[in-house]
Amino acid sequence: MDIADIEALIESNVEDADATVSRPRTVDENHEDAHFAAVVVSPAFEGKSLVQQHQLVYDALGDHMTTDIHAMELKTYTPEEYDALDA
Repeated sequence: MDIADIEALIESNVEDADATVSRPRTVDENHEDAHFAAVVVSPAFEGKSLVQQHQLVYDALGDHMTTDIHAMELKTYTPEEYDALDA
């Protein structure tokens, strides 16, 4: 599964989400381990616990979390929380 596919799944299944996905490890072409990292910003996270926010993202990825994605490092923010990072 490639980065653009993961971003598209998240953005189409989490309300008004903006997802940026990367590979936090060097890819070994012989032993690709499907480790990804994502920063997801969405108003859908407002009022939800961190666990609930992450569950929304995992739900958006569906069965890919058990077939195509070995690990996903997540950072989730509401738009206000994300804007405050730049302040």
